[in-house]
Amino acid sequence: MRLILMPPRKTNMTLTAFIAVALLHLMAAISPGPAVLMAARTGVTEGLRTGTFLAMGIGIGGVIWAAAALFGLALVFQAAPSLLWALKIIGGLYLIYMAWGMWRGADQPLDMTTTTNTPRSAASAFRLGLWTQLANPKPAILFSAIFIGTVPPGTSLWVYAALLTVVFLNETIWNTLVARIFSFDRTRAGYISLKSVIDRTFGGLLALLGVKIAAT
Repeated sequence: MRLILMPPRKTNMTLTAFIAVALLHLMAAISPGPAVLMAARTGVTEGLRTGTFLAMGIGIGGVIWAAAALFGLALVFQAAPSLLWALKIIGGLYLIYMAWGMWRGADQPLDMTTTTNTPRSAASAFRLGLWTQLANPKPAILFSAIFIGTVPPGTSLWVYAALLTVVFLNETIWNTLVARIFSFDRTRAGYISLKSVIDRTFGGLLALLGVKIAAT
C-alpha cells in the first residue's frame, strides 16, 4: 500500500479576525505617540503637503514593524533581549535629539507670511516620518501580540499583503488627518503667537516619550 503525502493545507484568517486586527491597529495608531506628535507639529509649522509626506513615511515605518512581527522579529527579541534593549536605547536617544532641537529653537520667531520659512522637501519629510516611526521598536511587540492569536500558520501571502496595506493606510490616513487639523490658518496663527510655549511643550513631550521608550 503506497502512502501518499498531501501538501499542508493553507488556512486563512477569518474576516472577523481581519477586521479585529485592523481596528486594534487603528486604535494603536490613534493613541498619542512620537508619530502623532510629529505629524501635529509638522502640520502646524509646514502645512498639509509636508505633513502628508511625513505621514507616508510613518506609514512605511509601520509596515516595516508589522512585517518584522509577521516574520518573527519578536522571536529574535525573545532569544536576544539585548537586541531589543539596544534598539530602544538608540530610538529613545534619537527622539530626545529631535526634542532638543525643538526646545533649542523655541525662541526663534516664525513668520508664516514670508518665504524664508520654506517647508522641507517631500523626501526629507518622508524620511523624518520613517525614522520617527522606526525609532520606536515597541510596535513590533504590539503587532506580534495582535498577530499571534489572529493570523494562523499557513496564511496566504495575499492576506499578509492585505494586512500590511491596512497598517499603511491606518498610519498614513490618521497622521495626514492630524497634520490637516493642525494646518488650519487659525491653528497656525495660534501657534505663531505661542510658539515658544508650544515648541517647548512638543519638545518636552517628545523627550519624555524617548525616555519612556528607552527605559521600559
